[in-house]
Amino acid sequence: MSNKTEEKRSAASWLAELAGQRLGEYLLSVLAALAGVACSLVPYFIMIELINALVGGTADREWCLSRCLYMGLWWVLRYILHAVSTTLSHHATFHVLADTRIRLLDKLATLPLGTVLEKSSGSYKNIIVERVDSIETTLAHLVPEMTSNIVGAIAVLVLLFLVDWRMGLATLVVLPLGIVCFLSMFNGYEAKFQRAINATKTLNDTAVEYINGIEVIKAFGQSKTSYAKFVSAAKEGADCFIEWMRSCLFGQSSGMAVFPSTLLGILPVGCLLFMHGSLTVETFLTVIVLSFGVMQPLITAYSYTDDLVQVGTIVGEVAQVLSGRDLERPQTAQALPKDNSIVLKDVRFAYHEKEVLHGVSLRIEPGTVNALVGPSGSGKSTIARLIASLWDVESGSITLGGVDIRTLPLKECADRIAYVSQDNYLFDLSVMDNIRMGRRGASDEEVMAAAKACGCHDFIMSLENGYQTVCGSSGGHLSGGERQRISIARAMLKDAPVVILDEATSYTDPENEAIVQSALARLVRGKTLLVIAHRLSTVADADRIFVVKDGRIEAQGKQEELLKNCPLYREMWEAHMSVKDNDGEVA
Repeated sequence: MSNKTEEKRSAASWLAELAGQRLGEYLLSVLAALAGVACSLVPYFIMIELINALVGGTADREWCLSRCLYMGLWWVLRYILHAVSTTLSHHATFHVLADTRIRLLDKLATLPLGTVLEKSSGSYKNIIVERVDSIETTLAHLVPEMTSNIVGAIAVLVLLFLVDWRMGLATLVVLPLGIVCFLSMFNGYEAKFQRAINATKTLNDTAVEYINGIEVIKAFGQSKTSYAKFVSAAKEGADCFIEWMRSCLFGQSSGMAVFPSTLLGILPVGCLLFMHGSLTVETFLTVIVLSFGVMQPLITAYSYTDDLVQVGTIVGEVAQVLSGRDLERPQTAQALPKDNSIVLKDVRFAYHEKEVLHGVSLRIEPGTVNALVGPSGSGKSTIARLIASLWDVESGSITLGGVDIRTLPLKECADRIAYVSQDNYLFDLSVMDNIRMGRRGASDEEVMAAAKACGCHDFIMSLENGYQTVCGSSGGHLSGGERQRISIARAMLKDAPVVILDEATSYTDPENEAIVQSALARLVRGKTLLVIAHRLSTVADADRIFVVKDGRIEAQGKQEELLKNCPLYREMWEAHMSVKDNDGEVA
């Protein structure tokens, strides 16, 4: 399926949308920050008054102390308003981050499975956790603090020009040189930042792969090789950041040295003007004091430019997920399926540009047992997932009970179709809760009845805490066969009229497979069953077997017909029986 997205939007547009629900708090935060700027300017006026009084000899001790006290009070008020501003912005931002993560998780649930599988789990973890967290600085600090510091610096500069425009210009003498120093840090910025992003993604993916595969790594003695891969990814991640920081060292150091040095312009110009009698001592001292309030706020504001430059990439990754095209399904159905028949008509499907299904047509009668068989990679699982509405077809149609599934709401499809994949994913919950996911609200007795019907009850009771045993992450505390049987019990509890088993018994040993097959035969009676099986003997009695090869239906019919008329099926059957015979000899 092609991953179409809506018209490309700017990072600022996405950021505004994500923060839109908290716009009121952000406005209050900016207003509090600006009020703090106003409070920080008052001490400069008091300072000017104090300097003039001291130079003129009109100031007494009590008056000077009172003026110092007033300046202190205004600065305290300025920091109180700053605290209010940052509190409001952080409160709003943390809600925005939480809402964004919820939106991302909700979006993953509505995207086609193919779109979701394009990225690794490590990449999604990186976007949902690290990337979303990176937005915090931009929203919580950039909006109120950068705004207030820039406004504060401009206000002091305006005051300087009002005092003496010549000295105002002298204050800005170091500005071009400081800007050049700082701008040198941005040489090749985009490439360096992209390298850092890619290195971080690789490190995340490698870490997830290493941790998930630790059992296989240890079993086959590959810990040295696998750990070396992880170390290499970690070193690449560290190196790219170190090299990036090293390239910025000169620009950062020289800029921080030059930018605040306003006296380099003020002292010579001021002394020259004073010597010519066009600048008073009071004005000279006032300018010196005010000059210290220009560059420091600008440096503070500049410290956020790194986050401002990065925000396009950060928000862009979040936006790429949020703007992905959902499965296009209506909220309500115009017509409901009249039975459980499934018909595929000239179905075509592509992963990106590579078509994997080429005009597949088949019919599954209601209440029958059907099987998809064929070589690995032939398209069996893709067909099953299309029927289960995990993807949408590129062209052609799939109907359920005579109704195109694209005209049915996703919930309607989910209620009518139970899909058990070969992955058999279990959540880090109890066995009871994992089975109950098949039908929310099912009683403990109903859950145990489904488990008994699937032949799961005895082995569940043998677990440490019975039905309250926690399955672990991805069901890691259980064996592959146990996970499969619990997944089947979950599907059966759902009691959907259509059941799809995508190699759902592949990990089950022969003894338990007989139990599961017997249970399935009872539980799917009267339902429409579609099975993808790698053991052909398990589907030999199916009402209809579809042989899939290279994305096409090679043949279909009962076992006897296919053995007589389909060379591919006959070859697969003979290979399967020879393996069974060899297993018997070994036994």
